[in-house]
Amino acid sequence: MSQHTHNLRAHLAVLATNLFFAANFSFVKLISPFPVAPIALNVLRLAFSLVLFWLLWLLAKEKQGIQRRHLGRFLLCGITGVAINQTFFIKGLTLTSTIHASLLIMVTPLLISLFAVWVLKEKMTRWKAIGLGLGIGGAALLVASKSGGSTGSNPLWGDTLILINAISYAAYYILVKPLMQAYSSLHVVRWVFTFGLFLILPFGWSETMAIGWSALDAAGIFSLFFVVFAGTFLTYVFTAYGIRHLGAAVAGSYIYTQPVFAVLIAIFVLGEQVTWDKLVAAALIFAGVWLVGK
Repeated sequence: MSQHTHNLRAHLAVLATNLFFAANFSFVKLISPFPVAPIALNVLRLAFSLVLFWLLWLLAKEKQGIQRRHLGRFLLCGITGVAINQTFFIKGLTLTSTIHASLLIMVTPLLISLFAVWVLKEKMTRWKAIGLGLGIGGAALLVASKSGGSTGSNPLWGDTLILINAISYAAYYILVKPLMQAYSSLHVVRWVFTFGLFLILPFGWSETMAIGWSALDAAGIFSLFFVVFAGTFLTYVFTAYGIRHLGAAVAGSYIYTQPVFAVLIAIFVLGEQVTWDKLVAAALIFAGVWLVGK
């Protein structure tokens, strides 16, 4: 297969990844907090994806393990990248609007840049400082927004949880970087998910057992399948494929499409509304992310 074909497939894979992530915002709200509680939904996502990830490992020709010295870092990645990050994301999403959540997630690259300056001692340039200021200002405007059209019962608390999720993921991104250099990306995700599942299972077991399966209609079953398969497993597989053939910078640039997809899907699926304050906040966040990446 030619390199051009690989590149085309990689672009389509990364685009699909962001479309799946975007659709996740609306499909999660259709099934959580009822009949599937937030932590229970995360247990299902992790358990289903892990079965598939370990099947891929069994089918692989070379079966890579992990070094003992990396166990602590994998545990920290499981805490920040799964236990805190994904649980707070689902819980926050059930309380705020899809539009708010999808835009607040965009501050993650800004937080990663801030952690890189603080932890990795990267240089704070003028453009990064301006970008961080704009992005944080946009996030603050969004959290303070009291405009109508929200599908959340407690937008302020939901927005706060989404921001904690973003902070946790930024910490995970810094922690996982050395592991990504030592192992393949799918191998890292498989072990991070494994640690993460064992971390959240004690907290989510009762909620998982209490799932109201009989309350799931056809739309609910489709939403659940989409979230655990396309919105979790396929997104990680496609991301790994895209990074391998395009590089992290090109694959990462597609993140700008995610909130656009999320807003459009939320308008048609959930009936959410786009208001001027949200547009201004979005412009500030987008500008901030772009400047930080200069």
